[in-house]
Order: sequence, then C-alpha cells, then structure tokens
Amino acid sequence: MNANANGMGYDTRQLSPDEQTDPRYIRMPDPGLSAYADQFLGEVEAIPTYRPTVGCIIPAYNEGETIAGVLDSLLHQTRIPDVIHVIINNTTDDSVEIASHYAGPHTRSTDTGEQSTVVYVHDIGKNPDKKVGALNYGYSLVETMDYVLGVDGDTTPEPDAVQHLVDEIASDDRIGGISAIYSIDDSALDGPTAKFLIAGQRAQFSAFNMQNMLKGRNMAVLGGQFSIFSTQALRDVLRESHQRTPWVKDSEVEDSLLSLQIKSAGYLTKISARARAHVGGMDTLRSLDAQQVKWNFGAIDLMWPGQRGDTKGQPFHPNLRLRWFEHMSMVVNMTTRFLFFVLLMGALTIHAFVFRAWWVIPPLAAVWLNFRVAHSMEFRNRKDYLFVLLVFPAEFYMMIRMGHFVRAWLKFFSRQQTDNWAAQAKAERGKGTAWMYPFLVLAVVLAGAGVAWTYVPVQTTSDLLSVGWPILGVITVLQTVWMVLKSVRRYRGFKA
Repeated sequence: MNANANGMGYDTRQLSPDEQTDPRYIRMPDPGLSAYADQFLGEVEAIPTYRPTVGCIIPAYNEGETIAGVLDSLLHQTRIPDVIHVIINNTTDDSVEIASHYAGPHTRSTDTGEQSTVVYVHDIGKNPDKKVGALNYGYSLVETMDYVLGVDGDTTPEPDAVQHLVDEIASDDRIGGISAIYSIDDSALDGPTAKFLIAGQRAQFSAFNMQNMLKGRNMAVLGGQFSIFSTQALRDVLRESHQRTPWVKDSEVEDSLLSLQIKSAGYLTKISARARAHVGGMDTLRSLDAQQVKWNFGAIDLMWPGQRGDTKGQPFHPNLRLRWFEHMSMVVNMTTRFLFFVLLMGALTIHAFVFRAWWVIPPLAAVWLNFRVAHSMEFRNRKDYLFVLLVFPAEFYMMIRMGHFVRAWLKFFSRQQTDNWAAQAKAERGKGTAWMYPFLVLAVVLAGAGVAWTYVPVQTTSDLLSVGWPILGVITVLQTVWMVLKSVRRYRGFKA
C-alpha cells in the first residue's frame, strides 16, 4: 500500500487506470464500520417521529341526550385527541352530570400503539356569547397545541375521522382548516315528518359536499360540527383582524366568518377527502326553519356590501362565490315555479291549456340530478332513493327551503334586531310560530292572485299568457341545460 494511506488502512492516493483494475489495489470495507452502520440505522429507526398535538373543544348546550355518544366516538378513534375539553354553557339539562362520567385520563391500545388523553368538563354557566363564547373559552385552553379540533355536542365521527383530518392538514402548511364530510344519521327516527325532513337535509348536505369536492376540495365554510384548524392560522387571523379571539359574535354564522378570515390570511380552507362525521339534524319544521333562516341570514350579512355595525360585507370574497350562486339558483327556482303555477291557472280559467310533451323534460332532468346526488352518498339507503324518485318529497322540501330563503332576506332588509341564536334554541324547544309565516303568506298571495285573475278581461288574460309562456320557456330551457350539465359531470371517485 502507498505510504500516504490513512489511518483506516485505505490508500488515499488517486489510482491510475491500470491500478484500478489490479486486485492488489481494490479497497475492502472495514468490518468494524459495517457493524457500526447497522447499529446506527437501528438507533435512527428507534427515534420516535414527531406527533402533532391536537386539542379538542366541544361546546355543549343542552346536549344531555347526545354528549355521551360524542365522547364515546372520540375516545374510540384510531387517533385520539391529546386533550378533550367539554365546554358546557347555558344548559338546563343534565349535560354536566353525563359528561362528568367521562372526566379524567383515558388510555387505549390502537394499531399504532397505546394512546392517552384527558377529558375535562367545564361548566361556564350563563354565557351571553353562547356557542361563540364557549368556543373561545375552549380555544384559550388549547391554543399552544398544533391543531384545534372543533366538535359539536351532537356530532359523532367515524372511527378514523380524526386520523384523516390530522394527516391531511399536517401534509400541507398552506392549509388553515379542514372540514369533515357531513351526513345525518337517519337510523332512529319516529314519524313521517321527521323522516321526510332528515331525508331532505341529507340530500342538501350531499349536494353541498360534492359541489365543494369537485372544486378542488376548496371549502367555503369550515362547519363547526367537525373541523380541524391550524393554531398558527388562527394566530395569524387574530393578528390581521385585530381580534382577541378567533370566533366573534358579530356574525350569525361564526364558522363562515372565520373561514373567510382564514382564507384572507393566505391559507387554504378544505373539505376532507375521507374524514366523515354524522351531525344532528332538525326533525321538525319549526327547528329546521330557525336553523336555515339563521344560516341564510348570516350568509346574506357577509355577502351584502357595506358596513353594518362591526360586520363588513365582503361580496367579492372567493369563499362567498358559492353562496351567491346558491342564492341566485334559488331565485331562478322560485321564478320558474311561480310563473308556471300562475300561467297554468290562467290558462285553465279561459280553457286555453294545451299540454306539451316536452314539459316532462325539466322534471326528468331534476330527478336524474337528484338521483345522482343520492347515489353519491357514502351511507345512502332506500329512503334517500325514495325521496328522489317519488318526486313530490324533493319538490316539497325545495318549497320549504324557498320559504326559509324569503324569510331570511326579508329579515335582512327590514333590519330587524333579532337574536337568531335564541330563536333557534326556542324553536328546538318546540316554541315559536315563525315557521308558519311562509306558508301563510304563500296562501294569501295565491288566493289574492286567483281572485284578481277573475276580474281580468279575457283578452288581457290571453295577452299575458302569450307573453308569459315564452319567457318561462326560455328560463326553463336554460335551467334544464344547466341541470343536465351538472348531472353528467364525473365525481372522480368522491363520495358525499
């Protein structure tokens, strides 16, 4: 060997081409280094990987019937939150007593090893800020963790939901929050009204979920039912919005406003591709009306330009484009149905009604689109298909939604100072008559139109029909084309 060999016995001199093929100069590995390499790789594999921390907060208001199921589902996750805080506020039932049975440490063996968490139950008593106050109280307890998981007191996730949310949000630092795919459990319902309303809400949720999935999984609203947030994103929202807390009471839809702020702070708001959760549905017309009016009113408040108190309308915000589209679609649906009914009644009164076979095309297009929505559900069942194929249930539910839509816009323009949170809580207790107003107004309008029509001269009636039918035809053709285009698009393997 050359005199310049190093201390390990290797020749450090550059070998000539002839020497490189000479067996005398072939370098042999040191067996001591090989043994050390194996030991080193074993030690590297033994180093635990970083596990992001997740703090779960559950705002609970009169959730005595459901809070046990929510906590059970969280404690049986494949990825258990590192801490769970149940924030009970303004409650009048036994929520505190039931939740207290879960307080304390919990350990569970999973496929990834033993996991532990601690459940804390906080009864904050009278809370004027209601759910918003409970959320902010919970945030103050977990703000040092990597992620905040918000769960409603009546939402039960699938066993792998938390794991999917954590994996997805940890995979991309640009993501500020991810919402689960929501559905409603319809397995334990009593009465035809409850079954009908839950079927309508399941279809409504499914259509909304799929619409967001097909738009690059960009979610306009990170629903508070079951969503995970990056605490770094929330801290950036606090700094840029000059807020002390992530959720503010200025908006009727606190989750929508926070989603807008996260997006404005430069983060992405997404819907999960796999995490699923079952949320509580509204099983009475009264409670459904209160919920939907609150949602619509809050959306309008965010959409409409101008400053109203502490709320500033953001009509051009990217997260509100889908909202605008939904509201414009509702206006078109209302217009076509009202025109068809009025023109049909007018034609019958002067015996000028002539059925056209092509009139069945729009209803068939609507049924096919609704069928595809039902078929896209992960947990679809016979009731979901019947809701669509019987036609009348889906049409009647659409009319109910129209009533909510009109009520919300009237409340907004009348500038009523109404606590819609309190109205919803009152409705869920079985009180209040506001849900009947749309039906009463519709009955009065139709009755008035019918009476007025009898006083219109026949020639005038004929002229109105000759103008009205073509206008309705053009609108209906455009609407039908849009439904057909939606019904033929691919779902790319997504399940709502």
